[in-house]
Amino acid sequence: MRDIAAKKTAAIDLFLVLQKTYRTTLAKVHGSKNKVGLGDSDFRVLEVLLAKGPLPVNAIGELIGLTTGSISTAVDRMESKWLVVRKRRPNDRRIRLVELTSKGRKLIERASAEFAADMAELFNCLSQDERNTLAELLDKLSAHAAGEADEQSR
Repeated sequence: MRDIAAKKTAAIDLFLVLQKTYRTTLAKVHGSKNKVGLGDSDFRVLEVLLAKGPLPVNAIGELIGLTTGSISTAVDRMESKWLVVRKRRPNDRRIRLVELTSKGRKLIERASAEFAADMAELFNCLSQDERNTLAELLDKLSAHAAGEADEQSR
């Protein structure tokens, strides 16, 4: 029979802990975004527009990982709520840019601040050193899972 230390470090047990942590953390993320009345895709669209300024619809989709149909639907939905507008690019009228309205800017600024506070509260159980270590370990695991060479182990 495995002892407790061995059980905690067995690969399957690590996976189960990681899976449970992902599910509970994701629930907190969605809850934080829902508090301000935004779903995940709307939050991500507004957030990228806040950070990068007006962008073509397809560029937004690429940046946040939404398909062409999904991003178009999201922009339509937010346009109907006056959170974004589509405008023609002045130097190339074929391209339409998506831009935040003042209402959309206020909403995402407030939502981003609340989200940052919620995430700070979520991770406040870890010291800065523990956060750094966790980030390094998760990056290493992600790179390995993606089949990338890990330069640190060479």
